[in-house]
Amino acid sequence: MKEFNKKIVLEDGEEYYGYGFGADKEAICEIVFNTSMVGYQEIVSDPSYTYQMVVMTYPLIGNYGITDDDYETKQPTIGGMVVREYNDLPSNFRYTKTLSEYLEENDIPGIAGIDTRKLTRSIREKGSRKVIITDIQTSKQEALKKLQQTDIPRDAVAKVSCKKKWYSRTANAKYNVVAIDCGIKLNIVRSLNARGCNVTVVPYHTTAEEIINLKPDGIFLSNGPGDPEDVTEVIQLVKELKGRYPIFGICLGHQMISLAYGAKTYKLKFGHRGGNHPVINLENGKIEITSQNHSYAVDDESLKKTELMATHKNILDHTIEGVECKKDKVFSVQYHPESAPGPQDSGYLFDKFITLLKK
Repeated sequence: MKEFNKKIVLEDGEEYYGYGFGADKEAICEIVFNTSMVGYQEIVSDPSYTYQMVVMTYPLIGNYGITDDDYETKQPTIGGMVVREYNDLPSNFRYTKTLSEYLEENDIPGIAGIDTRKLTRSIREKGSRKVIITDIQTSKQEALKKLQQTDIPRDAVAKVSCKKKWYSRTANAKYNVVAIDCGIKLNIVRSLNARGCNVTVVPYHTTAEEIINLKPDGIFLSNGPGDPEDVTEVIQLVKELKGRYPIFGICLGHQMISLAYGAKTYKLKFGHRGGNHPVINLENGKIEITSQNHSYAVDDESLKKTELMATHKNILDHTIEGVECKKDKVFSVQYHPESAPGPQDSGYLFDKFITLLKK
């Protein structure tokens, strides 16, 4: 049997041994899990996983490799990946490199051979916490000391947001949308392009005056990593622009819209990550199967004191999944209607945004 060469140590002392792949480096992150059965490339390249090490609950990862057309960002910032079984011999006519090669190129460590069911149960029972991936020779005491001395950075949005504005144009465009980049997934931009929108993507700290000068028909607030309360620039931006333009927010954008209207947010025990979360649409009673990726949620009681009304709720834990202020033409959802690959139940939300742009 091949000898273990890597291990992860959680801040409460739990240890798991495995085999390294990707970058051969030590890293300290927040550990979370994702229940998706497919889409590891989109997960690895999703900016919302900045400073997080993701445990994949699906047992076989790497089997279809990495393809050039499926990235969600050009520069991945995920902290690391934990899998049960890693396949380094992909079977897929589209693949151009293996997952391990992609991780190595981008200095991201991975570990395989771990009992991911046991680890996932631990995260569910005890919550997300700090983890270190390190060499097998590192003692538990040394690993715990490093964890104790290292804080997870809080500059996640600043790290992943674009440094200057960029454009994604489409043929026969009818509308101009300004997208605030807090870690935007490329499939969101593609979804807006497909519906006749030219998209101008701007950094998260862009001022209201600069956005007004771009003469948009509507504003989009993107997904992204970290605590929404840290992104004060975007919260202030919503306060200044609400009622002036239609505004649509996804994930972190949903949380920042809620904060701008006076609601509060809180951190979930282990978050929602994966493509199989049932959400009820409170307006028509329909159930949507959704793709999600977030650690924070909007507080229900504080939301009732604002101009926003809840439009969607999570069936499993009853957290708020969507809000709207019809007067201001502002709405948002906690989940990802652009998920790729993933459930397509929620694509109508982009069409709803287009309807507001028409008006």
